[in-house]
Amino acid sequence: MKTAQVIMATGANAAAQAVKYARVDVVPGYPITPQTSIMEYMASMVENDELNARFIPVEGEHSAMAAAVAASAAGARVFTATSSNGLLYMHEVLHMASGGRLPVVMCNVNRGIFAPWTLWSDHQDSMAQRDTGWIQYHCSSNQEVFNTILQAYRVAEQINIPIMVNFDGFAISHCLMPLTLPPQEDIDQFLPPHKPEWRLDPANPSSFSNVTMAAEYAPFRQMLSDDIIASIPLVKQAAQEYKEATGMWDGDTIDTYRLEDAEVVAFAINSMAAELKLSVDILREQGIKAGLLRPRLYLPFPAEDIIAALPQNAQVMVLDRNYNFGHPGGILASELKSVLFGRRNDITVKNRVMGIGGIDLTRRFMAAEIRAMMDE
Repeated sequence: MKTAQVIMATGANAAAQAVKYARVDVVPGYPITPQTSIMEYMASMVENDELNARFIPVEGEHSAMAAAVAASAAGARVFTATSSNGLLYMHEVLHMASGGRLPVVMCNVNRGIFAPWTLWSDHQDSMAQRDTGWIQYHCSSNQEVFNTILQAYRVAEQINIPIMVNFDGFAISHCLMPLTLPPQEDIDQFLPPHKPEWRLDPANPSSFSNVTMAAEYAPFRQMLSDDIIASIPLVKQAAQEYKEATGMWDGDTIDTYRLEDAEVVAFAINSMAAELKLSVDILREQGIKAGLLRPRLYLPFPAEDIIAALPQNAQVMVLDRNYNFGHPGGILASELKSVLFGRRNDITVKNRVMGIGGIDLTRRFMAAEIRAMMDE
């Protein structure tokens, strides 16, 4: 029996390794900082026969997603990746993927939005795609990136909805961490070959996503909305079965830390949530009963799991790395308030926007910010 291998890998390498383990068929891509090294790894793997796939270098992100849509419609298992304004450039075709019920998996390496130009991370790019009909995961470590991509294929191909796996530029994409690579046969058992329910086949001509009248169009949109919400049990099942196959666990829809008796709860996503575990430890040393709740799944928003996990009478400190333009504060805070309204009136929600454009978020800085929020 083969055993797991541990290597040192960047988040970008972790993503590429997961795609190789998934035995993906087609990889369209266009490089954009800080996603670029993912595409470099993928091109190298295909060139060196480490991955039996078609790599398609295209002239822009709109074309990358168009190629992903076409390949998925033809029955292929597809991967692509992007960042920032590249994701915005894809926006039109993101709707084609979700409306066409195509199980594309894409990594978005979070980076701030132009203008002005920034190369560094915040979460405005992925949050701006909230209503495109894609499921969204958000990862806090290199290992979680690897694990989540494999789980994403499992979920996407069960429910025929595309999935975006998000992680921070540079803090995860370019930083080395230990990465456990399980035996390939364990992943093959967890993620068998893709067998689409339908596909475009020149030998059996057909079409999809043609013009529909209102009476036909509305049920398709309602079905997509319903099925995104219905994906939550599949997300939990995939996480549990991945744990059984590999022994690795990052949480399912949420991840928590020292939450059981917490009176003050930090609420955040991505790499800042990993750093916040250390902030929680600092606050505990100062006599504050602090804990962390991290939504691993952003879309669909895991409302029931969040409501059930929050301790009674907790103060929830939402740390947003984005702006909810036209509204005070950030998007995560708005999402949380909407699900708590009328159901958990014992909870107090406070909000800070921080880390925009890659401003460093250290454990001590965030612990101090949470203490300041407690006094507001």
